[in-house]
Amino acid sequence: MKLIKLTAISAAVLASTAALAAEPVIVVDNNDAMAYEAQPVAVAYEAEPVAVAYEAEPAPSYAYNADAGVLSNTTGAVLGGTKTLFQTAINPASVSAEVGTLGYGANVAWSMNEKTELQAGWAGGDVADLFGGDFDANDVNYDVDADFSNPYLGVQYRPVANWFTMGAGIIVPDNDIDVTANSKGGTYKINDVSYNADDVGTLQGTLEHRNKLAPYATIGFRPNITNNFGVFGEIGAAYMGKTDATVNARNPGNPVDISNGVTDVPSGLNAGQVAKLAEQELEDKDYLEWFPIVKVGATYRF
Repeated sequence: MKLIKLTAISAAVLASTAALAAEPVIVVDNNDAMAYEAQPVAVAYEAEPVAVAYEAEPAPSYAYNADAGVLSNTTGAVLGGTKTLFQTAINPASVSAEVGTLGYGANVAWSMNEKTELQAGWAGGDVADLFGGDFDANDVNYDVDADFSNPYLGVQYRPVANWFTMGAGIIVPDNDIDVTANSKGGTYKINDVSYNADDVGTLQGTLEHRNKLAPYATIGFRPNITNNFGVFGEIGAAYMGKTDATVNARNPGNPVDISNGVTDVPSGLNAGQVAKLAEQELEDKDYLEWFPIVKVGATYRF
């Protein structure tokens, strides 16, 4: 019995210590000694549930830069700047109304970062009066009637992230320019030769620039009045290319007298031939080959 009691006590001790589980234990009863190898006891612990905290991804934060006049995302960095592609497509930074040498129009802009905006716009209409309504091609004066259509894509860049801007882009011109020649003193003077205006009749024509895509560049300013409203102005030029001219006389077969007594001009000219001479002179003028860009406008920023 004594041996059994000692054995029970030893087993309890073995169960309470993990260190003794791996070592043999000797139990002594008078002169008898017996060795027991303790078996490790598996103790089950119920794991407490662990709460894992996940930090929510912050929503894009857009900050308005009053000096630069742009909206910027202070967290993301897509397209080298501030908005994701989807956000950029559906959330324009601003809309603008404009008037200038290209016409009356509007544009939408997308802010890529605090220095760069992409623009898509259109300007057009009858803006001939902005150029004075007439021009001279050598000695012939022409009245101008214009119907402009100038869609464009461009970039506005703020080199020092303030109101000063530099712009560049492409215009897709579709401009109708109609001209009507004005006689002076009853004559049309073409290549230093005066032709009787009554014989020639009315000379009317059209001008068309050859470039189907016209690159442009501007510099300007875009100060802001409030967080949402601003104004802008730009100056620059677009290369429209050389011009193709067409000039027609109302009665092309009508014979024309030379009114200034010049004798080295072939006789027997008719009004149609005089119109072709005026056409060539008009093409040589290359009217608005470098098209001036002057515009002002107002902007609303979202």
